Amino acid sequence: MIVRPTLIGIAPLAVLLVLALVSLTPLLGHDRPSGPLQKTRSAVLGRHGMAATSQPLATSAALRVLQQGGNAIDAAIAANAVLGVVEPMSCGLGGDLFAIVWDAKSRKLYGLNASGRAPYAATLEKYQSLGLKQIPTHGPLSWSVPGCVDGWDQLRQRFGTKSWAELLGPAIAYAEEGFPVSEIIAADWHDAARALSAVPTAAACFLPRGKAPATATLFRNEDLARSLRAVVDGGRDAFYRGAIAEGIIAYSGEAGGLFSRKDFEDHTSTWVEPVSTNYRGYDVWELPPNGQGIAVLEMLNLLESFDLKSLGAQSAEALHLMIEAKKLAYEDRAKFYADPEFAKVPVAGLISKEYARRRLPLIARDRANEQPAPGDPLQADTIYLTVVDKDFNAVSLIQSNFSGFGSYHVPGRLGFPLQNRGCLFALDPAHANRLEPHKRPFHTIIPGFVTKDGKPWLSFGVMGGDMQAQGHAQVLCNMIDFGMDVQEAGDAPRFRHVGSSEPTGVRAKDGGSVALESEIRPDVRRELAAKGHRLTELRSGFGGYQAIRIDIENHVLIGGSDPRKDGAAMGY
Repeated sequence: MIVRPTLIGIAPLAVLLVLALVSLTPLLGHDRPSGPLQKTRSAVLGRHGMAATSQPLATSAALRVLQQGGNAIDAAIAANAVLGVVEPMSCGLGGDLFAIVWDAKSRKLYGLNASGRAPYAATLEKYQSLGLKQIPTHGPLSWSVPGCVDGWDQLRQRFGTKSWAELLGPAIAYAEEGFPVSEIIAADWHDAARALSAVPTAAACFLPRGKAPATATLFRNEDLARSLRAVVDGGRDAFYRGAIAEGIIAYSGEAGGLFSRKDFEDHTSTWVEPVSTNYRGYDVWELPPNGQGIAVLEMLNLLESFDLKSLGAQSAEALHLMIEAKKLAYEDRAKFYADPEFAKVPVAGLISKEYARRRLPLIARDRANEQPAPGDPLQADTIYLTVVDKDFNAVSLIQSNFSGFGSYHVPGRLGFPLQNRGCLFALDPAHANRLEPHKRPFHTIIPGFVTKDGKPWLSFGVMGGDMQAQGHAQVLCNMIDFGMDVQEAGDAPRFRHVGSSEPTGVRAKDGGSVALESEIRPDVRRELAAKGHRLTELRSGFGGYQAIRIDIENHVLIGGSDPRKDGAAMGY
């Protein structure tokens, strides 16, 4: 039986909360380039369960699963599936997934790497024969096997309690019956319309009557509904060994891709041990590479030597130190981060306190580093969601197509775009992240989690490519150093440093540049410029944040949702 989406059964308070949060969206604008100094939303409170996602329909679907007896993992899968329908440029069946799960029974964190691998036919020689120096950002050569469905299956088998029909029912109903497109998602859709129109299958799926759907118009995706129903009927094998795999492989042959049946039959997810560092008494957890999560830990280890609290939030001095820590961590990211099945990634060394102490002299208090370099540790468009249930089981989950609508290719009539993660491989044969058959590319998407005294304290994430690691560090400093609550930490204006060396082999030419959200004061901008930071303007790209604070002592959940997105936190 397919469970239909309905607000019946949701606590009245939760309904009022989501309506209140949605009503703010028109006031905040499209992908707001700045977090407000004044508070635009209050943190959401609940005792029996909570979800925070980038779209209210997904949040309400998660809450509905919790109220029908499901746990946090069940609710996260349902919410992710809905997001694939209502925010198709950011995530879906064609993308990858990472998750950190706190299991209340074992009192332990579990990490899931559900990212896909390059086709077996993807060799350096093949790409070099095409005269390529970099893998194209979009198109069939950027494809890797989608890991999302297998990730759902792994989460469901290990921790879940609900059937596929119950988990995917809300998403199927929205795909079949339609949903009103929300404001920021509509703007992102409009921005991608030209690229979508160049691919006939993508235009047929996502541009009804030749146009991107406008805000508050109804959009249906019956092709996606059929694909989701196939998973309900056949489980994960419907995607990797059944009709969906056959459709993708057939389309790959027509479009010039490299996929084969073996690529899908051999796909597996990997359970991994999360890694951590202690920052001022809080254990911050990330997943090891092929993702960029350990860059957060590297940044925090460097920042721990400075008294950020005394400098003040959004002060020039505090921002300067954060930017400089980011530069150093991202140079290590460019050199070392890769698929650990193919490269020896020195994770323990990179996140050690001793390594941070050796790197610390490279941060000058009075000037920007214009030539940051990687160290030697061996000497010593994305969605994020989080759900916590009544037992304090928690999941921090991030899932993505990479850039908007991924590769812009929709395989036949399957209803979803294929990701373009493969473009993050390097074509340099000496690089740790070089392209190799059946290898996972470097990944930007990272879930985060914080424990304190061995208990869950915060489940959180920040969306937005290479903004994610620097965004994690900023919101954690906002909470731990500057005393902000879970909502204020996301509302606060952010910086984004661009121009670091990349894991694709592109080296930085200088110290890069810094974009600041508009609420950061003019005097702070002048002081940063005086220290040698090149300031630039970005209209968007400062990430989207969702988080749930877990107050074990009072048995209270405290949720925050970023006004830069259409999302909502809801609890009951």
